[in-house]
Amino acid sequence: MAKLYFHYSTMNAGKSAVLLQASHNYRERGMEPYLLTAHFADRAGAGQIESRIGIKAVADTFTTSENLFAKIEARLVQGPVACIFVDESQFMSEQQVWDLARVVDDLGVPVMCYGLRVDFQGKLFPGSATLLALADEMREVRTICHCGKRATMVIRQDAEGRAMADGAQVQVGGNETYVSLCRRHWRAAMADA
Repeated sequence: MAKLYFHYSTMNAGKSAVLLQASHNYRERGMEPYLLTAHFADRAGAGQIESRIGIKAVADTFTTSENLFAKIEARLVQGPVACIFVDESQFMSEQQVWDLARVVDDLGVPVMCYGLRVDFQGKLFPGSATLLALADEMREVRTICHCGKRATMVIRQDAEGRAMADGAQVQVGGNETYVSLCRRHWRAAMADA
């Protein structure tokens, strides 16, 4: 039975690696996955999902205004898809998450979303908030703070390594920009910001 899954975490937890491994497992068994990622999440290059450990795969891209139900329905005309994998799912709109719920319910195709739960200010992304409300199953991909506790928050830092309290919710970056922390250390860093 098809389900809508949400695999969430902070930055640098290995979400893309988990996605790519699951996709590989489908291909290894002769089943075709369909990979999607946000069009502006292009650190690895346009239409690429890449993990920090070096594995990558080609993916179709989506903009926040696209109808994902129609996009996936059009892809299914080209041939069967065993599972849909969405990287950077926090960047989806609320409507796009509903589109994916329709894919699961009406087309019977499982959808696995991977993304951040909260931004650097501790606020839910719109896509993540809707996934938390609609997903049939949720799984945390865990990573750790420098103190060894589970990291559940992330700070955005400036060029001097100081935590930033203000700025746009979306800014693509990696280890040079974001640091995952436990809530206690996030609070401490944000108090200093």
